[in-house]
Amino acid sequence: MSWAGPDDVFLSTSLATYLDKKILVLLRDGRKLLGLLRSFDQFANVVLEGACERIIVGDLYCDIPLGLYVIRGENVVLIGELDSEKEELPPHMTRVSTAEIKRAQKAEKDATLLKGSMRKRMEFLDFD
Repeated sequence: MSWAGPDDVFLSTSLATYLDKKILVLLRDGRKLLGLLRSFDQFANVVLEGACERIIVGDLYCDIPLGLYVIRGENVVLIGELDSEKEELPPHMTRVSTAEIKRAQKAEKDATLLKGSMRKRMEFLDFD
């Protein structure tokens, strides 16, 4: 078993480069959180200041403010820095209210469930 030497310190503290910067955190359940990284530990538990959840449905999006947010490391899939000089979203995206994005989410979920149930009903046809 080899131990990290002084030259390998950057490997264990790679999140330190993101401190006090705006980051995007992708969670296991698919949610996307944005905020300033204020703290982290060896388990990838992170603290975001000014956090918001970004919900995207088609060309619509909404940022729901969450405030100070603690994320347990086991739920983190990906952490990345957002480029402050670039637009965060493509120009065709439209910002909508929380109520509108929830309706769009529900419609998308219902459409997915309908597609799945229709596929089950048609299994007997065996198109292969």
